[in-house]
Amino acid sequence: MQTTLVILAVCAGASLTYAQNPLSNEVRANYAQIKANATKAAAVMPEADYGFVPGPGSRPYGQTVVHLAEVQMTLCAMAQGEQPKQIDATKTRKADAMAAVAAAFAYCDPIYAALTDQNGLRMAKMFGEDRTRFGILNFGVIHDSETYGSLAVYLRAKNIVPPSTAGSGGGSKK
Repeated sequence: MQTTLVILAVCAGASLTYAQNPLSNEVRANYAQIKANATKAAAVMPEADYGFVPGPGSRPYGQTVVHLAEVQMTLCAMAQGEQPKQIDATKTRKADAMAAVAAAFAYCDPIYAALTDQNGLRMAKMFGEDRTRFGILNFGVIHDSETYGSLAVYLRAKNIVPPSTAGSGGGSKK
């Protein structure tokens, strides 16, 4: 009986915390998901295919991974009212691209962790426009998701199941 009461108390506390910050909890959950998928996508592509371009007008895979990191870092800095730390966009080999993604997410993790529905309403500049911190960080998730969608196409073109599909029962090899 005591165990049941403890479990109920923990669940009620977690539910209350979530209810107090539903918007920031949602963006934080989406951030965690895209962080995992983007990080795995950077890792799963072989080094030899980091220069792969699926068609005219497309970036090479490595450059696309670094682009995701650059934008993520920039948006988190904007949400903080800081100057973004620079990522060398010319370093697109696998190890460098993975390091850029890791650095961007390491910078952003505490920013997303500290987000609440209240402080998410503070205004900040995003590309010269006034936006809420919530809006800027949510845009980061949207941009990363869009870029991950491109990475998934590159992976499928190389007969690699994207991380978001792998293990879900929905992944064929092509």
